[in-house]
Amino acid sequence: MDLDVFIDRHCASWQRLEQLVKRSGKLTGPEADELIELYQRVTTHLSIVRSQTPDPATVERLSSLVAQARSALTGTHTPAWRVVTRFFTHRLPAAIYLGWRWWVPAGLAFYLVTGLIAAWIASNPDVQATIAAPDELREMTKAGGSYEAYYSSDPAGSFAAKVWTNNAWISAACLLLGVLFAIPPIYLLFTNAVNVAVGIGLMFGAGRGGLFLGLLAPHGLLELTAVFVAAGIGMRLGWQVIDPGKRTRGAALAAEGRSVVAVALGLVVVLLVSGVLEGFVTPSGWPTWARVGIGVVAEVLFLLYVFVVGRRAAAEGETGDVDADEREDVAPVAV
Repeated sequence: MDLDVFIDRHCASWQRLEQLVKRSGKLTGPEADELIELYQRVTTHLSIVRSQTPDPATVERLSSLVAQARSALTGTHTPAWRVVTRFFTHRLPAAIYLGWRWWVPAGLAFYLVTGLIAAWIASNPDVQATIAAPDELREMTKAGGSYEAYYSSDPAGSFAAKVWTNNAWISAACLLLGVLFAIPPIYLLFTNAVNVAVGIGLMFGAGRGGLFLGLLAPHGLLELTAVFVAAGIGMRLGWQVIDPGKRTRGAALAAEGRSVVAVALGLVVVLLVSGVLEGFVTPSGWPTWARVGIGVVAEVLFLLYVFVVGRRAAAEGETGDVDADEREDVAPVAV
C-alpha cells in the first residue's frame, strides 16, 4: 500500500472528524451520526495502517484522533477513585488468580530446588570449601556475621527502599522478559534459588540454620511469593508466543500483555509491603515467633486476597484485561 496515496485519499475524513470532535458538545443529530460513522471509518484506517505500513507519525495521529472521538462518543470518564478501587478488587486479584497454575508450580519447584541444594551444601564440607575459604565462611556464618548483619546494614527506611527497588526490578524482568519463550523467568528463578540455598546451606552447616530461617521468614514468604507470581505470569506470557490457542498470536500477546501490566503494578505494592517487613521487622529485636508470625500473617492475607477475592472476580468474568471499550480498535475480518 502506498501510504502517501492512502493519506491523500482519506485526509478529508480525518480533518472532518477532528472538527466534529472539537464541537462534540454542540452537535446536531445528523452531525452526531456523522461522528459515529467517521469514528468507525477512521478506526478501520488506523488498523490498516498498523498492519500494512506502520508509519509512526501516521499511527500516532490516527490513534490520538480515534481516542478523542471515542471519548466524545462515550461521554464522561469513570472517576479515578473508582478505577483504582476496581483495579485492586477485581482486575489485579483475578489476573493473579487466573495464573496460579503457572506460579504455584513455579514456587513449589523453587522450594524443592532450594532445599536440595541447601541440604547438599550443608552436609558437604568439600562443597562449602568451593564457595569460600574457611576464614571467610566463619566470618559469614558466625554470630553477628555478614549473613546476620545484612538486615541491619543500613537504616531501616533506606534499606527497605533499596530492597523494594531491587525486588521490583527482578519481578519486572520476570514479567516482561517472559515473552522470550519463558526462558528468562526460569533462569531468574533458578539463580535466585541457588543464591538462597547457598545462604541456608552454609548457615545450617555452621549449626545456625534455625536463626537464619527466622531472619528470612518475616519478609521472605511474601517476597518470594511475589517473585513466583511474576515468574509464573511471565512464563504464561511466553507460552502465548509458542501456543496462542484459537486467537492470533498478536491478539493473544496483546491481551496477556495487558494482564501482565496489571500484575506488575500490583506487585509493586506487594513488594513494598515485603520491603517494609525486611527493613523494619526482620532486624528488629522482637522474638523470633513474633517476627515470623507477622510474615506468616502477611503471606496468608495475600493468598486469601488471591484465592478468595481473585477467584470471585474471575467467576464474575474478570480476566485481568482492561475493559472492552479501552482496548484498541481493530478492523473486522472475514472468518
